[in-house]
Amino acid sequence: MKIAVLPGDGIGPEIVAEAVAVLEAVGKRFHHQFNFEEKQVGGAATDQFGVPLPDDTLKSAQDADAVLLGAVGGPKWDTIDYALRPERALLSLREQLGLYANLRPAKCYSILADASTLKREVVDGVDILVIRELTGGIYFGQPRGIAKDGTGEKGINTEVYTTPEIVRIAKVAFELARGRRLHVTSVDKANVLESSALWRKVVIKVHKEYPDVALSHLYVDNCAMQLIRNPKQFDVIVTTNLFGDILSDEAAMLTGSIGMLPSASVGESGGKRRGMYEPIHGSAPDIAGKDLANPIATILSAAMMLQMSFGLEKEAGVIEDAVLSVLNEGYRTADIYSEGTRKIGTKEMGRLILEKILC
Repeated sequence: MKIAVLPGDGIGPEIVAEAVAVLEAVGKRFHHQFNFEEKQVGGAATDQFGVPLPDDTLKSAQDADAVLLGAVGGPKWDTIDYALRPERALLSLREQLGLYANLRPAKCYSILADASTLKREVVDGVDILVIRELTGGIYFGQPRGIAKDGTGEKGINTEVYTTPEIVRIAKVAFELARGRRLHVTSVDKANVLESSALWRKVVIKVHKEYPDVALSHLYVDNCAMQLIRNPKQFDVIVTTNLFGDILSDEAAMLTGSIGMLPSASVGESGGKRRGMYEPIHGSAPDIAGKDLANPIATILSAAMMLQMSFGLEKEAGVIEDAVLSVLNEGYRTADIYSEGTRKIGTKEMGRLILEKILC
């Protein structure tokens, strides 16, 4: 199984190293062969090659069976041309690999419920899957740019969705809900946006193929409020690129730390199923190189890879069990630390999880 490894910027190389070590441990225990090919992406690639997604990196990702990504971006590159910014690499990878569905689980472990800023009774037991459409909407719509007008300048971005784009993401949501609690909440702004009006219309039509799954609708502002007021009402949330970007980060914080949450971006191109796996947090350049980052989100992203790209359900479960076991023993990185637990660094957290996998 060939895996393209793209560490990226900031804490990316540190957390990816721990996830790769975990995959190697799984390979050793279960007699699998993982072949890793590491390439530069994001700001690191811009510094070295002048572009955030070199052709060699893209080819590695296209040839691989799955992609493991760390994080990209940072203040260092905030003032350069938009086309050269690290984030453009992410958008290009999603587009070139056909990764149209971003799956972001937000699950609150009971042992970490007190790490959330919300009350334990609100968040304990939360288990939400946010499905974000990833290759359409305002991030890709045309026209876009900054243009001069009579008053100075104007910024232009266009929200565009087509029926096929909505159909395929809605089907992903309903299919995954069948393996969960049979409830999909579609989030839009249909009272204001024509693109959202089409979104709701198409989702309702697709729902007819899934009569066993309940469907409800929320406007995005109400959904943002409900995630804080009563998050346990949600099972699967499906929404647009922009709304999903925002709501999935909000859902992440229900769990206590964004450093705990993995994600998978899936789709297909060239007749091949594709998957890219990454933590949902950013590059955190302020703690890069200090052995402070939480590697669990990246390690759990590797578990999602085993399950979704390779069908290795048992092996994915072993990783998840190892993470939970280490947390139950009271070990914490700084982002989830509380009084009475033991604070450890990135490498030690990775080592302890490895021990559980290999024991």
